[in-house]
Amino acid sequence: MSTYEIDQWAALGDPTRRAIFERLAARPQAVGELAQELPVSRPAVSQHLKVLKGAGLVVDRPVGARRVYRLDPGGLGELRAQLDRFWTQALTTYKQLVEQSTEEDG
Repeated sequence: MSTYEIDQWAALGDPTRRAIFERLAARPQAVGELAQELPVSRPAVSQHLKVLKGAGLVVDRPVGARRVYRLDPGGLGELRAQLDRFWTQALTTYKQLVEQSTEEDG
């Protein structure tokens, strides 16, 4: 287990990591590019990227002397599946409550 391996939702709980994640959703970027757009230092951006990578939300590849980061489709798929399960359960529970209420009123 990596030092930075944490739950995907916990990783996105940090506003700076969420901002990085949103920027990488627009296009792949290197650490320096991200640092120019954010009010944190380049080393801080690197640390946040390590957390996001440990959570399976971003991947990187070498391009010359830089590492370019992009979102990890596999990690996004896991988030999507969790949201789909949550949404399906919430709708099922809502339907049961409405039907139960209708039976009690009728």
